[in-house]
Amino acid sequence: MLFTNITILRYICLGKIIVMAKVKKAFFCNNCGYESPKWLGQCPSCGQWNTMVEEVISRGEGPSSKSYAAPGINAKPQKLSEIEASGNEERISFGSLGELDRVLGGGMVKGSLVLVGGEPGIGKSTLSLQIPLSNPNLKTLYVSGEESARQIKMRAERLGGIHDGCYILPETSLDNIIDQAKAIKPELIIIDSIQTIFSTAVESSAGSVSQVKECAVSLLRFAKETNTPVIIIGHITKDGTIAGPKVLEHIVDVVLQFEGDTRHSFRILRSIKNRFGASAELAVYEMTGTGLREVLNPSEMFISTHEETLSGSAVAAMLDGTRPFLIEVQALVSTAAYGTPQRSATGFDVRRLNMLLAVLEKRVGFKIGAKDVFLNIAGGIKVADPACDLAIIMSILSSNFDVAISQKYTFAAEVGLSGEIRPVSQIERRIAEAEKLGFERIYISSYSQKEEKQHKKIKVIRASSIPQIVRDIFQED
Repeated sequence: MLFTNITILRYICLGKIIVMAKVKKAFFCNNCGYESPKWLGQCPSCGQWNTMVEEVISRGEGPSSKSYAAPGINAKPQKLSEIEASGNEERISFGSLGELDRVLGGGMVKGSLVLVGGEPGIGKSTLSLQIPLSNPNLKTLYVSGEESARQIKMRAERLGGIHDGCYILPETSLDNIIDQAKAIKPELIIIDSIQTIFSTAVESSAGSVSQVKECAVSLLRFAKETNTPVIIIGHITKDGTIAGPKVLEHIVDVVLQFEGDTRHSFRILRSIKNRFGASAELAVYEMTGTGLREVLNPSEMFISTHEETLSGSAVAAMLDGTRPFLIEVQALVSTAAYGTPQRSATGFDVRRLNMLLAVLEKRVGFKIGAKDVFLNIAGGIKVADPACDLAIIMSILSSNFDVAISQKYTFAAEVGLSGEIRPVSQIERRIAEAEKLGFERIYISSYSQKEEKQHKKIKVIRASSIPQIVRDIFQED
């Protein structure tokens, strides 16, 4: 029998009735996970355009309410004053990976869910495998949905550490992963990566919005119920955001972003979200043949090591998060070979570079509008601290005049549209970092707050305008 507009078809075969459910589809927002029965150009939840994707769902065997329930669903309301708190969360220290401990706020909190994202080849899998290899006493379950056990073994041998405390599980089924975790009872679980894991409660393919959300929520529930910390690796999109719904970053407790240029050896692990510590910490690593090496003093790696003083180079005392370090800014100014001058910046926002060049042209009176300007941040890192403005302008003027700036001078100030030198935050920490590295002068804004202590090894020079610094540096002879 055939009926129109029905969702269940019955076939009588060998005396048995077979019920076939019609496959249903829905549209999900890639950004926030909003679900809609039809396609929409703009997501009504987050307002983003062209983010709705179609996925197969199962209403009959869909995600159970238990899967999405938060831990302690049967708990009763308590008064805030009656809740017992231990004060400090119990944390797991990674021993030799001290920089990772610092970024996490003093170690990894038990029962927490940590998301690590980054570009392909940046070192996410290397770092996640170094964690169990560097801690033999930490019972770890390493789940890989991308590599075989043999491949992981070869990488572990290259990293130089193999022990029996690390269990390898090449698996993509979430149900099997949780079953094995319950049997082994590890102290730490690492999932590489969340986009390759799938749950049978959702019929869509692995990596889809619904699968990523379902797997993340299930892992969060397992982590909270068993008090087992879980680290999940996430892929990123071409826009640099973590693949999957934006709700994934809301579910987890900590979000760490791995940044850097794969053509350079330096990597930055940045804390974007941290429910158990500061969300502005970062750690610097160097990729070597035996894995990632911690850079305890990044300033010595990012400033110039050549002996000869060259024009077009200046040192900026920047602050990324709460960590101060010094970087070298390199500029090249030359006569434009074609009609339109070129503006190029590596590691710095080219739009802000154009703004600084306009300030030099309009407010200060240096005619460089018809010249090519190329800017490079040494070390292959990207900077966004406004305190680099003054160092960038001085490197451009140094290249334009072809007069070198002493390698013992550093700069820490923002430049406004009126050409004034504006103060920056935490100037005391920047001065202390420059003094520790042996710098003789640091140029800051005259409107900056007074230093808390006197500095004997470095001279702090306050200025209110660019011409004042130009006269002090380029005409001091």
